[in-house]
Amino acid sequence: MNEHKKLMGASVLTTLAASLCCITPIFSLLAGTTGVASTFTWITPYRPYLIGFTVLLLAFAWYQKFKPKTQAEMECACNDEKPKFINSKRFLLLTTLFTGVMLAFPSYYPIFSAKPAASQQIVNGATLNVQEIQVTVEGMTCTGCEAHIESEVNKLEGILNVKADYAAANTIVKYDTTKVDPEKIETAILSTGYKIIR
Repeated sequence: MNEHKKLMGASVLTTLAASLCCITPIFSLLAGTTGVASTFTWITPYRPYLIGFTVLLLAFAWYQKFKPKTQAEMECACNDEKPKFINSKRFLLLTTLFTGVMLAFPSYYPIFSAKPAASQQIVNGATLNVQEIQVTVEGMTCTGCEAHIESEVNKLEGILNVKADYAAANTIVKYDTTKVDPEKIETAILSTGYKIIR
């Protein structure tokens, strides 16, 4: 039973480690601590290995739960007792479901994230003083990182549109030059903890 607890603990820890790079930007947004978002981006290259290790640990835990009992185990009366919740199949199932939800987080995050609407200044049907800049941003690893940057930039007055793209490692911002300048936009991006490549 002690081995079972170790397997469960190890699988939860590897799941959390594999998910830190994607979940930290969301927690940063919720907590208002924008600079911490890029703290765990160093984990990103190891994420596939952590996921694989987690899957192997869970597969082994399930195998341990359903493997045939030996003759000695069947004869022992102590195995007839109802197992504690932490040693039960129900707990293993809950751990497996939690692991699946955490590992799939980058895939379903956009469903839950509401992007703040940027206000567009239009005078007589024409947009005035509008420019667009593209900033190369290092450290984004998932859609959570994109949302974090977009949220911070959208807080500035005069932002018409902002689109961060972790795959392209850039952020494109359309803005009103009378209300905001590129330096303020870059400062907002830097406040999230990601780096700007010039």
